[in-house]
Amino acid sequence: MKNITALVYDVYEPYKAIVLHRCKRDNDTSIYAEAFDLDKQGKPFNACPLSSAECDRLAQMMQDSTDLKTSFLQPKGVIPSKVLHINTQNSGYAIWYTPVQTVNLFFKDSLQIPSGKANVPAMVWKATKENLYVYIIKDKKRPDEQSILYEAPYFNLYEDAKVCMGTVSVEFEENCCLEEFIQSWENYFWNSKFSHLIQNHSPVSCNIVQLWQGLIEQDKHFPMQVLRKNGLTLKDIIE
Repeated sequence: MKNITALVYDVYEPYKAIVLHRCKRDNDTSIYAEAFDLDKQGKPFNACPLSSAECDRLAQMMQDSTDLKTSFLQPKGVIPSKVLHINTQNSGYAIWYTPVQTVNLFFKDSLQIPSGKANVPAMVWKATKENLYVYIIKDKKRPDEQSILYEAPYFNLYEDAKVCMGTVSVEFEENCCLEEFIQSWENYFWNSKFSHLIQNHSPVSCNIVQLWQGLIEQDKHFPMQVLRKNGLTLKDIIE
């Protein structure tokens, strides 16, 4: 760990310290707060009770800090029906699904696959602020913990289902709500260009280039028989 004390002191300087005193008597949980001014050397002086204004300011600062920690991934209203699981602990993540749909797909010219609309199977998405994982489900209904997951039939994916975002800049606000988080990740994924197979791993049992060449702008159902199981169920990706 680098010593960042000097960097902190370039921006902030200590000016007040708060000492909490607790009562020594049994069954008395009262606390007395005392504020000290600090001199340039950081030594306390001028002790006095914490004023009402200082108490209000301290309470607001603590509330603001708590709000930043708890507002991330909080829904604006009723939790969207597509959401399967939310974990707001530590860095936080969400799991949701999308049914069979038609989307615009973009490919690098080197793949010789034209960009355009295609039908894609139902998907399970898992995302933190930094990483996105995508899976496929064959079920037509809302998935449950026992739903079997399949590899997503796309380029730019690692074997563990993590998406390589390449040069796409992924950014989220500290207090990003659940709906914005989900929509942003879906936009990042569908609006980026598919370019290559990572470590030559193909997520389908056929030629993936020919697969998408035959699906773009053809209004065909995705051929589910080409999907590969990845040995996981929905329950396995819930930490």
